[in-house]
Amino acid sequence: MSLRARINSPEERTGRGEDGHLVASYRAKLLEEIDLAEMSALSPAERRARLERVLGHIISREGPVLSTVERAQLIRRVVDEALGLGILEPLLEDASVTEIMVNGPDAVFVERGGRVEQLPLRFASHDQLMQTIERIVSTVNRRVDESNPMVDARLPSGERVNVIIPPLSLTGAVLTIRRFPRSFTLQELIGLGSLDEPMLYLLAGLVQARFNIIVSGATGTGKTTLLNALSGLIPEGERIITIEDSAELQLQQPHVIRLESRPPNVEGKGRVTIRDLVRNSLRMRPDRIVVGEVRGGESLDMLQAMSTGHDGSLATVHANSAEDALTRLQTLASMSDVEIPFVALHDQINSAVDVIVQLTRFADGARRITEIALLESHGGEPYRLATVARFDALPMTPDGRVHGSYVHHPVPRRTADRLYMAGQTVPQAFGIAHSTDQLATREAR
Repeated sequence: MSLRARINSPEERTGRGEDGHLVASYRAKLLEEIDLAEMSALSPAERRARLERVLGHIISREGPVLSTVERAQLIRRVVDEALGLGILEPLLEDASVTEIMVNGPDAVFVERGGRVEQLPLRFASHDQLMQTIERIVSTVNRRVDESNPMVDARLPSGERVNVIIPPLSLTGAVLTIRRFPRSFTLQELIGLGSLDEPMLYLLAGLVQARFNIIVSGATGTGKTTLLNALSGLIPEGERIITIEDSAELQLQQPHVIRLESRPPNVEGKGRVTIRDLVRNSLRMRPDRIVVGEVRGGESLDMLQAMSTGHDGSLATVHANSAEDALTRLQTLASMSDVEIPFVALHDQINSAVDVIVQLTRFADGARRITEIALLESHGGEPYRLATVARFDALPMTPDGRVHGSYVHHPVPRRTADRLYMAGQTVPQAFGIAHSTDQLATREAR
């Protein structure tokens, strides 16, 4: 078997075959010949080029005899092990991979096109996996060990990294790298089937008319992608403050202030939470506040901002339906250090939230808006949602695809009037409900 075939075989990719030892051997020889002090002064690109040059000389001097392709593959493998992230390096360069999941040294999964698949890749040992993890977290001045077995951070290149190791993980060291695709406009999302054109015009009108919008969905449904697209509709003359755990939003307006929370340092100090940033943003004269995700007591501050002069704010929340989103917001707000009765929180949500956009990821990997609901209740009334758009899915086809159609319902008169006063119109596909009988309303628990 040629070296090229062996490099592409499962044994070689695991680093456990004969060529795995060859890679380890050349890595050791490479480290013997380089000056670490000199290397530290070079840029990453210069460092890689220098290592490739030195390794090329070593292979020419000591063998084996290789073809041009085999030689390039061996050099790439050795340099990736010495400088990069080993078997993960090609995955990070693959634009189609949106998530990398390492479940111990023997299982590597990726997400492509919304679907998860296992790859025939393995780390040579638990120690090699830990070296890779330590190399990753060291780039953000973090450490991971038994006294600090969990790390959640954002890499300088933008990927979000989560690490959990034994004794908390019984599977071994678990590494999750989430990559964020380029931002999409709402028009591009139509091409992907995430919504239709009437929904685009309705959402655009709601943003322009300064409705408070909550984007709801489970993990990986595209909440941040949609939030970014909606944020792009905010007029350029407004001052926008974005608040995120990991900076993912890519707004193009000229007056944008981006804030990012900060985890505690190795001494456990210096933590800045989303709630701290939301509170501070209210002193920064914002026209719009965009919160990447509310997941705790900051939801109370966000709701208060929405109902006290900061109309047109946007946020995301983890929930499986529009009704669940309201319940979750109420629960999260109760986690604040300010003790407020549930009834008062209920009133606050009725006053603050205008629109809930629900997202769902289907079995075929497609991400779609499955509902646009307007909150029609007031004060202490039970939550009452008026659905103005929804996706009706058909049974999955034999090829594993999910098809369906978007259904539109009349927009409540109060919402239509508010759009009209802001210079916006209701798309013809929806129409206007002139009585409550025409509304597709339901009470949320």
